[in-house]
Amino acid sequence: MAGHRVAHATLKGPSVVKELIIGLALGLATGGLWKMHHWNEQRKTRAFYDLLERGEINVIAAEE
Repeated sequence: MAGHRVAHATLKGPSVVKELIIGLALGLATGGLWKMHHWNEQRKTRAFYDLLERGEINVIAAEE
């Protein structure tokens, strides 16, 4: 029985290249979503000021 060996999984340290690639991918994905959010907000603001300039909306409350 002393001759039998059991195969164990060897644990390795973190892979620096793999972590860099994962971090870069997550950063780019998050940055893209953040940029799309800001483009959407900018579009809403621009549409609001266009309507305001054309006189279709008014920011002054109407007196009753």
